[in-house]
Amino acid sequence: MAAAGPSVFLLMVNGQVESAQFPEYDDLYCKYCFVYGQDWAPTAGLEEGISQITSKSQDARRALVWNFPIDVTFKSTNPYGWPQIVLSVYGPDMFGNDVVRGYGAVHVPFSPGRHKKTIPMFVPESVSKLQKFTSWFMGRRPEYTDPKVVAQGEGREVTRVRSQGFVTLLFNVVTKDMRKLGYDTGPPDTQGVSGPSTPQGLSR
Repeated sequence: MAAAGPSVFLLMVNGQVESAQFPEYDDLYCKYCFVYGQDWAPTAGLEEGISQITSKSQDARRALVWNFPIDVTFKSTNPYGWPQIVLSVYGPDMFGNDVVRGYGAVHVPFSPGRHKKTIPMFVPESVSKLQKFTSWFMGRRPEYTDPKVVAQGEGREVTRVRSQGFVTLLFNVVTKDMRKLGYDTGPPDTQGVSGPSTPQGLSR
């Protein structure tokens, strides 16, 4: 009797939130979480995390280096709703309040191997000058109540935002049983490092 084929495939992701470039700010920390479709479920690892606070390096790059680890495994029956990682960067303002310094999101790379991605970050903006002054004075900058909306389309078109900073991620991606279920993820021996993504954050 023939053995039954697999009914799900696995996506294993590890790597790190490597570093960031925020020329105007220092002493920042990063939060991450994953957003995925209804057919996906985590089976191991952590879906979210919060890094240590880091200061700018003393070399010419002036980078904020976290090297904060990512390690999670998902299972699914189809690729729809492929996981995205959502990043939120926070730091102190002049009054010592923690305020958001950037949001960003990118899909986990579709092909197995090692991938490096540079994500452009943005922050929501107040609509009027009065709101800007009030939020600055009160130490309460505009931010999303749920950062996961960054990975979704609904309502984004009515939000005023401003580009601010970049975060670099390193992914190591392994898939299991995708080919057996009829999905082609590229050459099985994809082991090279892809370069940083374009400033628009498009997946390669």
